[in-house]
Amino acid sequence: MSDIKKVIVGLDIGTTKVCAIVGAKNEHGKVEILGMGKADSLGVIRGEVRNIDKTVKSIREAVEKAKQSMAQGKIRIEINSVHVGIAGQHIKSLQHRNSIARPQNEEEITKNDVDRLISDTYNLALPPGDKIIHVIPQEYSVDDFTDVTDPVGIAGVRLSGNFHIITGHIDAIKNIYKSVNRAGLEVADLILEPLSSSDAVLTPEEMEAGVCLVDVGGGTTDVAIFKNGMIRHTAVIPFGGNIITDDIVDGCQVLRNQAELLKLKFGSALADENKENEIVCIPGFHGRPPKEVSIKNLAMVIQARVEEIFESVLYEIKSSGLERKLNAGIVITGGGSQLKHLDKLVEFVTGIDTRIGYPNEHISKTIVEEIKSPMYATGVGLVIKGLNGEEEVTVETTQEEETSQVATNKKGGFLSTWLEKGKAWLNEDDIKDF
Repeated sequence: MSDIKKVIVGLDIGTTKVCAIVGAKNEHGKVEILGMGKADSLGVIRGEVRNIDKTVKSIREAVEKAKQSMAQGKIRIEINSVHVGIAGQHIKSLQHRNSIARPQNEEEITKNDVDRLISDTYNLALPPGDKIIHVIPQEYSVDDFTDVTDPVGIAGVRLSGNFHIITGHIDAIKNIYKSVNRAGLEVADLILEPLSSSDAVLTPEEMEAGVCLVDVGGGTTDVAIFKNGMIRHTAVIPFGGNIITDDIVDGCQVLRNQAELLKLKFGSALADENKENEIVCIPGFHGRPPKEVSIKNLAMVIQARVEEIFESVLYEIKSSGLERKLNAGIVITGGGSQLKHLDKLVEFVTGIDTRIGYPNEHISKTIVEEIKSPMYATGVGLVIKGLNGEEEVTVETTQEEETSQVATNKKGGFLSTWLEKGKAWLNEDDIKDF
């Protein structure tokens, strides 16, 4: 009896790290993370690839570490195709309405009609240098019928739709493709990072009720607002965890690596949660005496910048017109969400219920427990997006076969998988042996 599995590799090219995550979907529809590798990101500034050579090196290192991670579970996979996230200040969004006319003698609207409407929307005229990344349907209308979620099967002549369109700068997009291709890989799909993160940390119920996802990365903070199960607003705020570290460097007069460690180990988003007499000592410069840093002063520096970031988030929420319709509140994820007391400060600044989003909502089993940290939400989301998309890689295994062949996807990328000792592909019983 054969067991069909889909295998996807998500590649998160971030400001602080490049992360490759390999995942498969089990028979229960949950995602099993097979391996993960990460490397320092040296060629990315505020979400954009600036130095291609350095980014290529980081991608290769992350992919190699992902293979080593899988090897610990006695799985060998040759990675040739990846689903890549895109972010950065160049990302913009807009609302657009488009329509097509159908011959009156035709019958009900078909999926081909909807696909033609969406395809035609990709021809929208944009400012020079911009390119459409996503065309996301909102609502449709058929003749005089409005607020139609699914127009297929409805009789009508004029099909219209409201679309949320996400664009990016052509050069920034090209740099991602160049970096991935020079690393010996192919781009199976390019996905906006907050859309990926939302798949990892949000529930369908939250998206239906109204929720604002805030992904605090190293270089930028991405905002995505959902209502009635659809994305309604996206924005990129040009501040992230790195600028908090820079503030600590200036405010506490320490080296940058020391500032990063202070933020991670002792940082807090609420100064009042720390006592006046809490002090941490760090080594002095070149034989100078150790430097004492007040934990409360450190928190004050952090709190000032975090308040500024989330005041910008609140501005975007108000701009969307959905400020009073976010019944599921705010969900914060990304590496920056790990700051202590961050959710309390965000609730104070915005007046909206807030929680931290962990990418374990859709994960079944994994040999990499670290993957459940919010800093890997984008990478896990890229895997989920790939597994739920149409252009997927399938793996067919049998109990008798040790070698499995992976089908080539529509864009030419493929994976090859060899399972040792004749094991079936990650059965529930077998996973315990890895």
